Amino acid sequence: MDRKVLEKINYGLFLVGTSFNGKQVGCIVNSFAQVTSNMPQKFTVTLNRDNETCKALLETRTFAVTMLGKDCAKDLVNLFGYKSSRVVDKFASYETAVDELGNPYIADGMVGRVTCKVVDTMDVGRYVLFLCEGVSGEVLGDGRMMTVDEFLGKDQAAVPPTATVYRTLEEVSGWVCPLCGYVYNGEKMPEGYLCPLCRCPGEKFTRKQTT
Repeated sequence: MDRKVLEKINYGLFLVGTSFNGKQVGCIVNSFAQVTSNMPQKFTVTLNRDNETCKALLETRTFAVTMLGKDCAKDLVNLFGYKSSRVVDKFASYETAVDELGNPYIADGMVGRVTCKVVDTMDVGRYVLFLCEGVSGEVLGDGRMMTVDEFLGKDQAAVPPTATVYRTLEEVSGWVCPLCGYVYNGEKMPEGYLCPLCRCPGEKFTRKQTT
C-alpha cells in the first residue's frame, strides 16, 4: 500500500482521561469515534498497549474524553501528546474537573466532553480497541475541533511511538527515549545528546523498530 494515502485522512483530536490507584492519567488520541446513534450511544477508542492510559483503562473501564478546540494551547498539546504519565502528572498543570464516574478532564481549551464506560475490548496487535457506552456529555466551548493536520502543524518534532495518533507516513531511522517516547530521527545519536522533552541522556535511547 502507498503509505502516503494516509496523509489524505484527517481526524479530530481528543484527550482521554481516567483515574487509577489514586493517579490521574491521560493522553491525546485521534481514535475516538461514535459508532451508533441509538441509546445508549456506542463509541470506540483505540490505545497503544505501551501507553499508561491504556494500561489504566483496562482496569478502570471508564474514562472521560474531551474534544480539543482548534485553538487549544500548544503547551497542553505537547504535554498530553508527547509526555508519558509514567514520569509526569499531566493534569497537575491544569484546572481539572472530575466527572460522575471519577474521571479527570480539562475544560479549558476544549469544546465538548463525553464520559464512557467500557463494555468490551478487542486485541488489535500493539493496540487495544475499547467498545464503550456513553454515560453523559456536555458542550464545553464554541467553535470546532482541532484536527490531526493542525496538530502536526504546531511545530512538533516527531510523533512518539506510543501516541495513538496514527498517520505515520514514512519509516525513518531513529532512536526512542525510554522515559517519554520522544523519537530522535537519525542513524546515530549525537554525543552528549539530551531528550528535549525530559532530558534523558541519549545513551539510554533504544533503536526505533520499524513495522
